[in-house]
Amino acid sequence: MKVRQGVVVAALGIALMGCGVQPTGVIGAGESASGPTRGFRLYFVSADGLRGVPVPDVKIKDLDSVVKLLLAGPSPAAQGDGLTSFVELPGFSATGTGSRVTLRLYGPYPQTGRDQGTGQLVCTLARAQSVLDQKVRTDDVEVTLRSPEGATPGPYRCADFLNR
Repeated sequence: MKVRQGVVVAALGIALMGCGVQPTGVIGAGESASGPTRGFRLYFVSADGLRGVPVPDVKIKDLDSVVKLLLAGPSPAAQGDGLTSFVELPGFSATGTGSRVTLRLYGPYPQTGRDQGTGQLVCTLARAQSVLDQKVRTDDVEVTLRSPEGATPGPYRCADFLNR
């Protein structure tokens, strides 16, 4: 019986020593991450709304080139995943400073301003501006569209178009 008790005590002692990790209480680490991830994305329309598609192999230099990429539409693989584009634009030029982006149109804007095509533009330009100016968060970027007839839809934020 003494041998048996000795074995049990030894086993408990080893189990208690474990690997030396001491138990702790809950350690607060702040709020969980939220919002879009970093990196460039183009936004396209799916059955569930807008979806950002990572474009890892493209280095963007300016906002005009971003709009041109968006106008080219989704890749065949993205189309196979059910993505499409509703962006229609006359001529344009896009500029950004800090958290403000302006898309100047050289003709009438064919959308309503609260449609998915506008959402594609706003979210894509907001993401691109945050990649070009890394001090700016995508969520903080405001996009305004200016057309020659004086209409200025916006400013819009990407969040205005997500999860609708």
